[in-house]
Amino acid sequence: MSDLARRPFPRGPLLGAAALLVFVLVAVGVSRGVGTVPTGAPPDPAAAVAVAMRDLRFVDRPDGTVAVVDAADGRTVGALASGQDNFIRGTLRGFARERRRQDIGVELPFRLTRWTDGRLSLDDPSTGRHVELSAFGVTNAEAFGRFLQGRDGAR
Repeated sequence: MSDLARRPFPRGPLLGAAALLVFVLVAVGVSRGVGTVPTGAPPDPAAAVAVAMRDLRFVDRPDGTVAVVDAADGRTVGALASGQDNFIRGTLRGFARERRRQDIGVELPFRLTRWTDGRLSLDDPSTGRHVELSAFGVTNAEAFGRFLQGRDGAR
């Protein structure tokens, strides 16, 4: 048997690896508790109440803009300039794709809702499709939220 086979494994690196492992486990355990305030259960979206709601139609114009029309009174409440408002346009493309798949026309409005917990959602009552706009960040949600301006409870 060679000298190398009879020599014990050096204790220094073994103790260092064990100490590093303990440190990582303690750091992970502590970090899970830091910055969190025990407030009970997270907000329940089902308990939220609508504070502002508007049925909207999005009408393509020949110049590439999209008019945002309040379905209740036919008043234009905004416009999407060509090449801008890409989050809104992308979201609407998804809704339009579902309507085409189900052979539903463009005449029926979408429903934009602001909830008491601050969330914004967009629904297509004709297809049942629902999108939580707040899941895409505050900036993207408020791109839609501006069409609720002037509604009771709208921010």
